[in-house]
Amino acid sequence: MSFPWPYRRIATEEAFSVPEVYEALRGWAATADPAEPDQDFWDFVFTQDHAGLQRVRRQLLDVEHERLEIMDTNGVDVQLLSRCLLRNVRMARYYRLARNSHTGISSKPAAGHAVAARGGFRDTGPVNREPTARPRCRGWNLRAPGRGGCQQLAHRHRIAGRDDVLADPGGRGDVRHSGRRSPRFPGSQTAAAFKKYGLETGIWGFQADTGLHGLRLICGGVFDRFPGLRIVLGHLGEGLPYWLYRLDYLYPVRSSYRTRPVLSLTPSEYIKRNFAITTSGMNWAPVLRFCIEAVGADNIMFAIDYPYQATEGAVRFLDEAEISDEDRRKIYHRNAEPIFGIPDGGESGEPA
Repeated sequence: MSFPWPYRRIATEEAFSVPEVYEALRGWAATADPAEPDQDFWDFVFTQDHAGLQRVRRQLLDVEHERLEIMDTNGVDVQLLSRCLLRNVRMARYYRLARNSHTGISSKPAAGHAVAARGGFRDTGPVNREPTARPRCRGWNLRAPGRGGCQQLAHRHRIAGRDDVLADPGGRGDVRHSGRRSPRFPGSQTAAAFKKYGLETGIWGFQADTGLHGLRLICGGVFDRFPGLRIVLGHLGEGLPYWLYRLDYLYPVRSSYRTRPVLSLTPSEYIKRNFAITTSGMNWAPVLRFCIEAVGADNIMFAIDYPYQATEGAVRFLDEAEISDEDRRKIYHRNAEPIFGIPDGGESGEPA
């Protein structure tokens, strides 16, 4: 590792599960129709016994022990956790399990998010664990109103073929939440083309599906209706930053009998205003520097993609990337704090 703790490091896209949901997901993978886009991947994860997958399965279920040791070793102060679930309309009972399972992390487990911090964690609700011999570290209810709360957007828009529908109970268009769009596999209509060569997961399918979903939200006028909505995309933007010029150049050009909706801004302006991107799984300095130039360092946050990728490599990558120290601090923690409503922890990397 390059440095111990010269920065506060907030990892914004990390996974965990709980036994009830984990077992339900494993049962689903063993019995689901192989045509289900997610089935092949999860059956592979649960049934193969090589060392890498054994580690992933173990680390998904661990929050307090090995996870925190790895964070300590690599100087990661905070992990923003997302519970590992399938985003599928036929998975309602697994959502119920997630809501009803007590994880010891959040008193509102339906949110699907929690925060683990170096030295232990404190629940967001009544259960209050104080770590021994270390400063207290905190968890936050990331859906709390007025705190820049985080929601994980369901995939109902894509499933229903609608990208212009977003809940607005008050009808005021004043949504101010941030949401992380979690990748999944391409839909069954196109999955065969990906599966033939094993391209349906992280190597290509995740970004193809997620980038398309983000672009459909733009074209559906979601951000004209909800200008304060912020979507967080992993993997340095799922390819969208690379396409900014072409999206803007071709959006006004009619190339078929289907007209595109009239928008208030160009696609690139929505991407810069309404999206933030993380470094998860993209530990490559040239593309990081490109994204800083394309969308600005203010729109980029650090992430590891733990436990699917190694913490040490992600930290070393950002520590050693040839970028300014100011941009490094923005990416490591300054951007994540307001986006996710995480209290400012200071510049030293030590808990506040």
